[in-house]
Amino acid sequence: MPTDNLVHRSFFFGSTQISALKRSIPDNLRCSAFDILTACIWRCRTKALELGPDEDVRFICIVNARSKFNPPLPLGYYGNALGYPAVETTAAKLCQNPLEYAIKLVKEAKGKVTEEYMKSTADFMVIRGRPNVNTVRSLIVSDLSRARFREVDFGWGKAEFGGPASGEEVISFYIPSKNKEGKEGITVPVCLPAPLMDSFVKEINRMLKDDEATGG
Repeated sequence: MPTDNLVHRSFFFGSTQISALKRSIPDNLRCSAFDILTACIWRCRTKALELGPDEDVRFICIVNARSKFNPPLPLGYYGNALGYPAVETTAAKLCQNPLEYAIKLVKEAKGKVTEEYMKSTADFMVIRGRPNVNTVRSLIVSDLSRARFREVDFGWGKAEFGGPASGEEVISFYIPSKNKEGKEGITVPVCLPAPLMDSFVKEINRMLKDDEATGG
């Protein structure tokens, strides 16, 4: 992906937008708001990139693994305990299959993080010398919707917004927020080259139909 002429936009997804996305999947497919939102973002972003049909694309999610350990992590440990599970498919499979295909891949990635997975990851990093994450044709998602940044009070009241000011080329954050009507939802910052951003917006709004994700 070219890194010149990058633009940043943030997209708001409230209950109306999530419901619109859920109308496009079978009634018997159980999924969370995270699953369907991530599947939508990944699919629309991949379409906007106009990749070759056989090119590999990856989804990586950042998972809090604290609850996966038995016995639990010791009291007083305040470091990270994060897993970076990934799934891979081709651009054609992701874009040509129904949205439920992407949802199943997102759920597969989340389900990989177990205690055994985390211990295996630690062993791998020792053996391989902490290799870099492959971000080529990848989307990384970090869900901050339960981080409660907006509840932090430094002495002058609670924050109106708590989270990164923008996204990066390969990573988007899910940030709890309110839109201008005061409705609660998730803001997703996205960073893409200008022409690709235009395509991304069209793909998002095509999926939402009349319930557009407001962004700026």
